[in-house]
Amino acid sequence: MQNRQKNQVFNFDKFPNFEKDIDLKQRAWIEVKGEEIEINVRHLRSQLSKNCQFMAVVKADGYGHDAKLVSEYAIKGGASQLGVATLNEGMKLRSSGVEKPILILGNLYTKRDLIICFKNDLMPTISSIRECLICNNIGKQFGLKFPLHLKVDTGMSRLGFEYNKFVQQFENIKSFDNISIEGIYSHLSSADEPNSLDPKSITQLQRQKFQELLKQINVDRNKNIKIHLANSAGMLLDKNFHFHMVRVGLSMYGYKPLSKLNKDLLLKPALSLKVKVAFIRTIDKGVSVSYGGKFVSNRKTKLAVLSIGYADGVPRNLSGKINVIYNNKFYPQVGSITMDQMMVDITDSNEIKVGSTMVLLGSDGDKSISPLEWARKSNTIPWEILCSFKNRLPKVQVG
Repeated sequence: MQNRQKNQVFNFDKFPNFEKDIDLKQRAWIEVKGEEIEINVRHLRSQLSKNCQFMAVVKADGYGHDAKLVSEYAIKGGASQLGVATLNEGMKLRSSGVEKPILILGNLYTKRDLIICFKNDLMPTISSIRECLICNNIGKQFGLKFPLHLKVDTGMSRLGFEYNKFVQQFENIKSFDNISIEGIYSHLSSADEPNSLDPKSITQLQRQKFQELLKQINVDRNKNIKIHLANSAGMLLDKNFHFHMVRVGLSMYGYKPLSKLNKDLLLKPALSLKVKVAFIRTIDKGVSVSYGGKFVSNRKTKLAVLSIGYADGVPRNLSGKINVIYNNKFYPQVGSITMDQMMVDITDSNEIKVGSTMVLLGSDGDKSISPLEWARKSNTIPWEILCSFKNRLPKVQVG
């Protein structure tokens, strides 16, 4: 170490070995209530018909909640399948002991990745004949059938077979001996829009196109193929979107994707974001705070410095727009949110000390702050807020 003389000898034996028991709540952390995930899944499943399965979407580390933890409690709640975005996400769940069917929602296109997928008992999403052929050859190589889901583009213009070519291609795919078509699905582009129940809306047109396609390929004759279309918003819109399975993400974590949904779904947020006060200082009237000096105190002000910033996933464009909670009371965040820190005006409190825990997202008493509120104030969507939290925020299971 550069700050020590090479010939100096230090004996640290008299100090406890704190490194063996690092405090996950030393700075800032995410708390996750697994039981709330389980309860939310049960409530959502109660909206489905008996034969409709529930796929828990746990991509992006379970929307920032910890994919392994979410998977465990979603399965307890009745999820029969899991959805991830990447091969690595699926492999991590398999290595952690998860045995339920796992669908990779992203696109795998190399033989190497598809072999890894097959060996780890994961199901790929297939969007072209080319990948079908690769999967068939892999299955033939191992003397087994390669399970997969076929995706059709009905209006997202992202992944999926071309809609007007799928019927012909499906007839060809059915002749492949070493693949097993476990599912056929599409993805809704606008189900969370306010007009989604309008018969002429994009969402309703997508559903109609998908149903027409299913009729053309006589999918009812293939009873083992699971048909799925609905995300959280589509599932809550109408039972006509349910088919054999729904893919639920946001709602499972406790949030409604449809602002105009009047039905009380009894959903409870499973995530809280908390941070400790690292420093307290008092500034005089007329003193600027943080980068750019956009906030200037209009009185003698006491500031709490919180050790969390945009490097942890708190959007910088929320600077000066949000509050934090301490002991059932709101305190305003002031000045620019920095990479690692933010400042809060605690002038009106005599309780807050260095080491006090403040709530950025979640509840304290009857006060609460939701990712939906952050999304609205930063002109984005709650999905982005939840998926932005970085790995340096430890995830702590509570309850």
